[in-house]
Amino acid sequence: MNPTIAPSAPATTTPATSRYVVPGRPTRWIVNPIISGLVTLGLPLKGARVLRVRGRSTGEWRTVPVNPLTLDGEQFLVAPRGETQWVRNLRVAGGGELRRGRRSQPFTAVELDDSAKPIVLRAYLEQWAWEVGAFFAGVGADSADDDLARIAADHPVFRIMPA
Repeated sequence: MNPTIAPSAPATTTPATSRYVVPGRPTRWIVNPIISGLVTLGLPLKGARVLRVRGRSTGEWRTVPVNPLTLDGEQFLVAPRGETQWVRNLRVAGGGELRRGRRSQPFTAVELDDSAKPIVLRAYLEQWAWEVGAFFAGVGADSADDDLARIAADHPVFRIMPA
C-alpha cells in the first residue's frame, strides 16, 4: 500500500460544508444515459465504468457513469462534482460494483481523508481534466500542492478494493 495514501476510517457523516455541483438536465437526461449505455455495451470510453451502488434510503440499485483511477496499483473513485448522490450512497453502502459490458467488479470502499487526497487528485486531473476539469475551481494537474490541498475537501475520494 502506498504510504502517502493512508486509509482513513470510513466516513459516516457528510462534512459540515458540502459542495455539490448539480448536473444540468442535458447531463442527467442525455449525456449520462448515453455514456452508461455505451459502457454497458462494453465500449471502453477511456476507462469509464458504470457504478452501481445501493440507495441509502430505498436499498435499490442506483447507477451512474464514473471514471475510475488506477494509481500505484490501487483503484480510486473521485467525485469531481462533490457530495453527489452516489457519494452519499457509497458512504452508507460501503461498496458497490463497477461494470463494463458483461463484466462486473464488486468492491468495498474506504473514503480517504483530506490529507491523503492531493496525490490522487493530481493523478485524476492528469487523466480526466479534459472531461471534468471545470469542477476543480481552476486547479489542474500542474497546480501547486497547496492548491490541491485547498480543494481536497470539495472532492470525496474513495479507495476501492475487490470484494
